[in-house]
Amino acid sequence: MRTIRTRIMGILNVTPDSFSDGGSFDSIDKAVHHATELIEAGADILDVGGESTRPYAEPVSLQDELARTIPVIKAVRELHSTPISIDTTKAEVARQALAAGADIINDISALNHDPEMIEVVQETDAPVVIMHMQGTPADMQDRPEYHDIISDIMTFFEKRIEWMVANNVDRNRIIVDPGIGFGKTLSHNLAIIRHLDRFRNLGQQVLLGHSRKSFLGLLTGMEAEQRDLSTAVVSALAVQSRVDIIRVHNVEATRQALQIAEAIHPEQ
Repeated sequence: MRTIRTRIMGILNVTPDSFSDGGSFDSIDKAVHHATELIEAGADILDVGGESTRPYAEPVSLQDELARTIPVIKAVRELHSTPISIDTTKAEVARQALAAGADIINDISALNHDPEMIEVVQETDAPVVIMHMQGTPADMQDRPEYHDIISDIMTFFEKRIEWMVANNVDRNRIIVDPGIGFGKTLSHNLAIIRHLDRFRNLGQQVLLGHSRKSFLGLLTGMEAEQRDLSTAVVSALAVQSRVDIIRVHNVEATRQALQIAEAIHPEQ
């Protein structure tokens, strides 16, 4: 099997209402089984999330999110050494997830939602993914507007990175995610993909999370569960922009797409 430079983050949603796989892995046994499938397919990282962030999603209580994620993280860690990311905006969920065996914090609010999240980050050496989002999941798709989509996101990251470094976070731990579908129109999403290479200028690792998202449905007419092919196409294109991590539902399709793309562009 050809070595792939771009790492694949396999999505493990343990929620009843995620946009494409809600309720599919909402028991510990199902979640652990799917985690094993993702790893066997080639996942380098598992991203465990207990709160849906689809447009207009309702917030989840702290206790519900803990009950969904922590037992799964513990169970997966007992069987596998693959790095685990906790997808949360809540400091206590991140803290308990790291104690249970998680390795990475993935915060779609870029540490804006919970003021205590920076303390959790300071307590550990774990890598931290910060994502750009205009608004919140409850309102982000109402009227997203930008002066210049790429420049605006770059400025956002520059300010967040500066703030984190000022709060004693090693900048080498910070990974940026431009936030496909989070407060963006179709044209915004396409512009982000077209100019992914510009985010490398921040000096941070870059994560792309486009899997099965609605902009692919707008382009192809496919429902969420039918968008793995179009997801793989974008994943392959991202190789030319030297994206470090690609977050996807279908790891096998992505692995094949990356193998081919990296063979065609070995210099990237």
